[in-house]
Amino acid sequence: MRLRRAVFRGGGRRGSVVHARSQKVILVAEPTRRDFLYIATGAVGAVGAAFAAWPFIDQMNPSSAVLALASIEADISTVQPGQQVIFKWRGHPLFVRRRTPKEIAEARAVPLSELPDPVARNANLSDDAPATDANREYKPEWLVLIGVCTHLGCTPTVSTPQAPQGEYGGWLCHCHGSQYDTAGRIRKGPAPQNLAVPPYQFLSDTKIKVG
Repeated sequence: MRLRRAVFRGGGRRGSVVHARSQKVILVAEPTRRDFLYIATGAVGAVGAAFAAWPFIDQMNPSSAVLALASIEADISTVQPGQQVIFKWRGHPLFVRRRTPKEIAEARAVPLSELPDPVARNANLSDDAPATDANREYKPEWLVLIGVCTHLGCTPTVSTPQAPQGEYGGWLCHCHGSQYDTAGRIRKGPAPQNLAVPPYQFLSDTKIKVG
């Protein structure tokens, strides 16, 4: 930055005579080429820092694969009573179980007072809906659940007549022993909540849309 010396003279009583005491010296700053280069370099550096930070910011956004699975359509036409199929939705297993009349009756016979978690955990209902069997399904025969144990995120194993799991005919998480009934409600073990019911709808008798 170049400094220019500027001299201002105050007026005197004798016309053109200038008194030394009335002179004021002020240093005036003038931009130079070096100042311009400093400013330009700083601006380029700020832009470069923004571009360098973008990958770290962008990686926090959902991946294209996750966005593509924000909703799925699942064909359930081949599922027989007493069977379960597993799909993948938003990176998690999705349980679709076709319940038998016996399994439905067992779930409906459970009093709410016996449930460790009395809340339905159904994304299609209000947050405070009670965990009745009717509030856990859309059609009694079908149960659609996110297959993630609410304790530490493991995947529970389904109970079948050929391979019973736990005491309640639903699912058993072998990691820490959490047991769920035929409505996917926690009945025993450390899991604090029922298996979550995702937002879904029936597109037809044999196809559902989740998400």
